[in-house]
Amino acid sequence: MENIFCAIVSDLASRSISFLINKCSEKRHQPAAEKRLQRLLLRARIIVEEADERLITKHAMLQQLSILRKEMYRGYYTLDRFRRHGHEEGSTKDHKVSDDSFAASSSFNPAKRIRFCRVSGQSSEEQLLLQVLGCLGVTIEDSRELVMLLSSCPRLCHQPYSMHLLLDIALFNRQTEMEHIMSFLLKDDTPGAESPAVLPIVGPCKVGKSTLIEHACRHERVRNRFRQIVSFSEDDLQDASMVTLRDCGVIKHQNHETGGAERVLIVIELTRDIDESAWSRLYSASKSFVANGSKIIVASRSDKIARFGSNQTLRVKYFTQEAYWYLFKVRTFGSVDAEEHPELASIAMDVAMELNGCFMSASVWTALMKANFNAEFWSMALSSIREYKHTNFLVYGVHRDYPWQATEPAYVRRVNKNPSEYLVISYEYQTCSPARDAEVSELNMQEFLFGSVVRQGKKFKVVAWRSHLPPHYNYIFTCEVWSIQSSGHRAARKRSQKLCT
Repeated sequence: MENIFCAIVSDLASRSISFLINKCSEKRHQPAAEKRLQRLLLRARIIVEEADERLITKHAMLQQLSILRKEMYRGYYTLDRFRRHGHEEGSTKDHKVSDDSFAASSSFNPAKRIRFCRVSGQSSEEQLLLQVLGCLGVTIEDSRELVMLLSSCPRLCHQPYSMHLLLDIALFNRQTEMEHIMSFLLKDDTPGAESPAVLPIVGPCKVGKSTLIEHACRHERVRNRFRQIVSFSEDDLQDASMVTLRDCGVIKHQNHETGGAERVLIVIELTRDIDESAWSRLYSASKSFVANGSKIIVASRSDKIARFGSNQTLRVKYFTQEAYWYLFKVRTFGSVDAEEHPELASIAMDVAMELNGCFMSASVWTALMKANFNAEFWSMALSSIREYKHTNFLVYGVHRDYPWQATEPAYVRRVNKNPSEYLVISYEYQTCSPARDAEVSELNMQEFLFGSVVRQGKKFKVVAWRSHLPPHYNYIFTCEVWSIQSSGHRAARKRSQKLCT
């Protein structure tokens, strides 16, 4: 009896010491690092937002600003992950304590000694927080010259105060890419250089190439420099002889006040590759009707167009995970402080991670989540995304981030929880013209993703998203309900059965 009593007292003493060390560690390290990171992020944010209101043309300043911006996004991402980790630990604390009580009863148990060491040390989340804190501090210290030079840059028009409003009218995290394009368009050709100069822009599907080009073409300095801005698509370039190049394409801008300047800006947007002979014919045809100083921008998903450029190729990439989370968080919470809703912030981070950097997915889901600001709907959205990815992995054997990135029919969800019927996106396209709701669908995006669909065998269209940025594309889905017995589903079903076995 005496031995049992000693063991109980020893166990309680061990747990008390472990608890006190844990609390002391939290008080001395975690809040201090967390608060310091908050202060540094506020300083970084002030510098970045001030820079966003300035016209910066020096490449070195843009590089310095890009480094600071990346560290700021990384800081916010790490801080939110740290808080999320703390929130999840707090919500399961009682459960973990209960489980620990069933560990070995002896105070000399090796497992308990290991647990004691872990509590007294730093967790991986805490170590990452301190690492990011150090990197951000150094980056801000290195940005002193940048802050001084910002005052010499001319101020742009006044922007809205809140970042979530600014994102509705401006490009996010594309200042370096924009300046690359603007520098090419406004720079005079060097003597003896071949004209027109060519800038290739390469990037994956829906990364924002068209939006970047459109913003550049709408800039006042660009419109004042060129008499015409003409856009060509692949359909316009079907004529192999290119004799009618002058007569095809779409005139995006016509400037009658350029005096004697006859410079033309030609924009060519491709989805497929273009061979060297076709490019030679196109380039020769363009030289026949444009004046010296004219420019060509050619954009494509294929890296092969880089060899046609006379300037360094601009490569547009998806956002980093940290930048994507910053965008997703700002658009989802708007003017609401995410710190006041730790559960929602945790779910939002899970959703952002599942969407894996897709900008269009962020636009669709942030709008839905902001309109339904509650944990139940957000959890349902997260489950829906995971179910979509799992279903399409079983069907095709590859991971897909979301339907608008698929080239084959995408299985969105079951219809009314019926295991034999799926809502399928069979085709997706985009248009610049306003979508007429009467010809598209009565369904909004929320009903499409979560409502009941009873259109078995009949195709219908749904407007997935209307871009708030030029060129204001409408992304439209052609959808139908497929039965598991339908001929269109047989091949996919065989694939699914094979993978399941």
